[in-house]
Amino acid sequence: MLAKPRPLDRTGEVETGVAAEAAGLDALLGHLKPIEIIERSAHEFRGAVAAVSSFGADSAVLLHMISEIDRALPVIFLDTGKHFEETLGYRDALVADFGLTDIRVIKPEETALQRVDPTGRLHETDTDSCCNVRKVEPLARGVEPFRAWFTGRKRFQASTRTALPVFEAVGSRIRINPLAHWTTSDQADYMRAHALRENPLVAYGYLSIGCFPCTQPVQPGDDARSGRWAGHAKTECGIHLSGLEKSLTDASL
Repeated sequence: MLAKPRPLDRTGEVETGVAAEAAGLDALLGHLKPIEIIERSAHEFRGAVAAVSSFGADSAVLLHMISEIDRALPVIFLDTGKHFEETLGYRDALVADFGLTDIRVIKPEETALQRVDPTGRLHETDTDSCCNVRKVEPLARGVEPFRAWFTGRKRFQASTRTALPVFEAVGSRIRINPLAHWTTSDQADYMRAHALRENPLVAYGYLSIGCFPCTQPVQPGDDARSGRWAGHAKTECGIHLSGLEKSLTDASL
């Protein structure tokens, strides 16, 4: 008896196509103003695009622009269980300010936390594993229904982001960074022009805000993300790295 043929794995073919799509969109739209990028992308991926926001130090700009285009566009927030209370309050305040109507709060899987972080102190011994269970896997679940998502990342934020494109492929999806080419001055000017609310932690020197056990105020002259995982070589939580791509293609999703 002939063996039953196995289904073709077309993952590589799909990802190659998405990479070409992202490169094409970057060439076509990447030079536009951020709000124009958002508007054109929202039309391109109509009904299949979301935004991801930490409601951190400079989240207000992207969210304000999105609210100008479509207040019902889904906004994904990762509730890691380790946020500053100020961040949670800021989230609720910005949602009210901008009239956003579809905030999707994604939490770590409780069974996974019980397995790898039963004491809630994993961040003290293994920051990568802590970020994986509290951020990377939850975000993979959060963006899974969509073809694309917006982030507020910018090239000036850290040395790891200096070559950041506006459109980039992540597996079979596209990540859009409308503010990639903005400077600190662009950011500040927009905040002032639109009288946007600032995360209260910024006043205390927190220029990049993550979970409270792993975030410190930034020292004068250091880049905005230097207060994240201070004392560690770690500079990214993983949601913007290849770990997310692996989670997005995991069969368990």
